[in-house]
Amino acid sequence: MADPSRYDEDDHEEFLDADEVAEEQILEEGVDIEDDNEDGDAMEGEPQFDEDGNPIEDDDEMVELHDDSVQGFFAHKEPVYDVALHPIHQNICVSGGGDDKSYLWRLYDGEQLYEFAGHTDSVTSVGFSVDGTYVASGSMDGKVRVWKSETGEFVCELDGPDEVVWINWHPKGNILLAGATDSSIWMWAVPSGAFMNVFNGHSGPVTAGQFTPDGKKIVTTSEDGSFIVWDPKSATAQIRITSEDARFHQDAITCVAINKDSSLALTGSADNTAKLINLHNGMILGSFENHTDAVEAVGFSDHLNLAATGSLDGRLNIWDVQTMQLRTSCDHRGGIIKLQWHKNQPLVTTCSADRSVQVWDGRTGQNVKLWLGHQDSVLTFAMTDDGLTCVTGSDDGCALVFRMVDN
Repeated sequence: MADPSRYDEDDHEEFLDADEVAEEQILEEGVDIEDDNEDGDAMEGEPQFDEDGNPIEDDDEMVELHDDSVQGFFAHKEPVYDVALHPIHQNICVSGGGDDKSYLWRLYDGEQLYEFAGHTDSVTSVGFSVDGTYVASGSMDGKVRVWKSETGEFVCELDGPDEVVWINWHPKGNILLAGATDSSIWMWAVPSGAFMNVFNGHSGPVTAGQFTPDGKKIVTTSEDGSFIVWDPKSATAQIRITSEDARFHQDAITCVAINKDSSLALTGSADNTAKLINLHNGMILGSFENHTDAVEAVGFSDHLNLAATGSLDGRLNIWDVQTMQLRTSCDHRGGIIKLQWHKNQPLVTTCSADRSVQVWDGRTGQNVKLWLGHQDSVLTFAMTDDGLTCVTGSDDGCALVFRMVDN
């Protein structure tokens, strides 16, 4: 059992402030891919990259196993499906995986703080409450389990849905939402575990969902191609869009994002398109159509009028939300699985089936960082608020930690 002093601010500062000078340089000048070989030739023992900064593969294997990570967590042994960072103490991570467990651990030394057991099937989603007091895991066994993050004390088990696909905490309170394969969405109060509402309206697995940033609405999507905006209190559908509308998705919806002022939603679909939706009136504002395979990840920038779409075709597209025009494209060698804009910079991070994590300048499409280290598809990641540290989860059963500036 870990010492509760793991939350000591000195430990937190030791990890996050180690590159104080370098951090200031990043914020002022941006970050470039490091290249210590001035002649541009491949160095012995180093992987080779193409002109776009992507790793060159030989017979589907990396030429050299290259590891840019500064730390790792290796207890899972099975695929790591989700990771999340404590909202206050961002040296604390929770990871969940195919071993039916989630773990609380520390980024800077990889020390396991707590093992959270009790599920009987894969943990698909993990997350902290808004102030970090509670940490939850959702599983394919249909259960959501909640613990106190500081002590590891078990709080409650939430029951009701079928296989849980995702969980999401309310942005302002201890209310937890879960979407399931049985087409339902459930909502509970924590720590009491009291059932609050069930939302029925989809006819297929609920693939994605979340509270809007203002906490006043719930947005969900489904394999049936439907998009619904809910009133959390009454569980009634305020907006519903389906494939019956020829302007909307004609295949399963895979992902959704909400902009910071809760006015717009962006959905991605297996029909290779993304749709921009007004959350006030349900109008379909536009269709982003430049991918050749399913759109698996979408996101809005908090600082620029930009949105991003990531696809299994390996392309990251940056769109101007106001004009709805394509601004720039970036390419992975494999399908993009997740993307996330940085909180304080015009940068977007992507993870991919090509085993890499990459950071791009959303204004120009320039690749500003390439991280290697995983031996299989990178399924998920989380970024610290300062944008300097990234923690990943992979099909290889490992969680790795990467830094924008190496110590």
